Amino acid sequence: MHCPFCNHADTKVIDSRLAGEGRQIRRRRECLQCAERFTTFEVAELLLPAVVKSDQSREPFDEHKLRLGLQKALEKRPVSSEAIEQAVARICHHLRSLGEREVSSRMVGEMVMDELRHLDEVGYVRFASVYRSFQDVEAFRTEIDQLRISAAAASPARRS
Repeated sequence: MHCPFCNHADTKVIDSRLAGEGRQIRRRRECLQCAERFTTFEVAELLLPAVVKSDQSREPFDEHKLRLGLQKALEKRPVSSEAIEQAVARICHHLRSLGEREVSSRMVGEMVMDELRHLDEVGYVRFASVYRSFQDVEAFRTEIDQLRISAAAASPARRS
């Protein structure tokens, strides 16, 4: 690593520690030429796949956009920001574990809907109404009926 003070190419690591809840390594370095010390942080570079949109255009996966979509769907709902962050982390982890260079926006949308289905039914229907472009009340009714069927199948004690 080049020294940020004199731009010399050789530095030595004096100390290394875990940082950022174990997701980073903090290193204290010393320049072998000017003897100045500085800190660097090392993180694993885990690339998320590009997203192929319905018009076949491609864009880099945007974790911020994912988080905003979940927050919008769950606005004024009793879901903690921690639960939203965990959902974002699960989706990102799943996308990384696929090992694909590209995924369809449809796949990402379905992952979001699956997370929302478990977090909050109202948030799920909100997101579904935009994602699936509901045109009338009947589309809402159909989605809610499907949600009820899924919930009843998953938990026989929850039937109403």
